[in-house]
Formats: sequence, structure tokens, C-alpha cells
Amino acid sequence: MAYPVQLGFQDATSPIMEELLHFHDHTLMIVFLISSLVLYIILLMLTTKLTHTSTMDAQEVETIWTILPAIILIMIALPSLRILYMMDEINNPSLTVKTMGHQWYWSYEYTDYEDLSFDSYMIPTSELKPGELRLLEVDNRAVLPMEMTIRMLISSEDVLHSWAVPSLGLKTDAIPGRLNQTTLMSTRPGLFYGQCSEICGSNHSFMPIVLELVPLEYFEKWSASML
Repeated sequence: MAYPVQLGFQDATSPIMEELLHFHDHTLMIVFLISSLVLYIILLMLTTKLTHTSTMDAQEVETIWTILPAIILIMIALPSLRILYMMDEINNPSLTVKTMGHQWYWSYEYTDYEDLSFDSYMIPTSELKPGELRLLEVDNRAVLPMEMTIRMLISSEDVLHSWAVPSLGLKTDAIPGRLNQTTLMSTRPGLFYGQCSEICGSNHSFMPIVLELVPLEYFEKWSASML
């Protein structure tokens, strides 16, 4: 999860988030080089009175500054499209979980099980135990197996919500009457926090998401205890 005065992204937990971090660094380096070049040219124009007359209307220069931005845009677009298609790909999920947004809590239904569903409410500040995080802890965590492809079906029963977990690279809108889907896979166990990322009313800030990713054997024991 994020920590105070953090400037970068959270540590990647899923392959998709790792790809997003690499793409961010790739694009940021291109932006840094362009900004440096523009700043250098501006400083050069402000600090010298020399003018090279033969470059003022040269066809070669115009060709370069037309083709070069096109090449840069292609260098950004191709990795971006690749990641977009990877995020939409769902191949034989091992588990399906239906998530419904409410004002102002989440409900989870494990559709592969006959009767495994629960609501997840934020724990009030007055009831927090030592070490628990304010506005982020819930009474029922969504327990999921790690290193397995999981399909999340996301919708809403009242207004627009958005189911987002930054460290997994997930952000999917919950829309009434529409079922959106996304896929997740964690490469390591742990607790992963998120929040509703769509302004959904007065208590929008009070509907956190907590995913507990555990090895498969622990998930099977948990699911058996919940049935």
C-alpha cells in the first residue's frame, strides 16, 4: 500500500501492474528528453543573438521535425496498445467473483460456490484495533488464491462506483444495469488495499476494498469454513 509523502506508484503485485510501471518509465523518459531539448532551445534563443540564415527555411529541417514526432508517437502507442489488449484478455479463469457496489459498501459473491457471499463494510475509527489502518480496514476481507487467474465481475445496485486496487493495476467502473469484467493475478501473498474511485455520494470516502491473497490451500480452508 501507499505510504506518506510517496511520489511514485505502489509496488507491483500483478504482471499487468509490472507492465504498466515499465510503460510509465518508458513514456516518462521520452517526455524528459523532449522537455530537455525544448528547454535547451529556449535558453539558446534567449542567450545568443546569432542566427543561421540557411536553416530558417530549410526543407530538411522541416522534414525532420515532422517525421520525428510521428516516430515518437508510434514508440508510445505500440506498447500502450499491447498493454490494453493484455488487460482485456481473460483466458480460462480459475475462479469468478462477482462484486456489487452499494451506497456505501461492497458485496462479494463467489459464483463457483453454492452459497458463498458476504458484505464488506468499513470498520469505524472508534472500533479499530492497534495497527489497523483508518478508513481502509473492512469487517470482511475478500480472500482470493494467489498465482491463479481470477475473473472479477463488477456492477452496482444504485449509483456509479469504481472498484480500484492500485497495486494490482485494477480500476473498473461499477455501473447499474451493466456487468463489467476484469482479471487479476497476484504473484505474492499479502493484503492489498483499494477504495471506490468514483464520486458516489456523501460517504464515497468510506467504502474501502481489502483483498487478502493467500496460497491455494489456505483459500480452500477459508472457503470451507465460510460455507
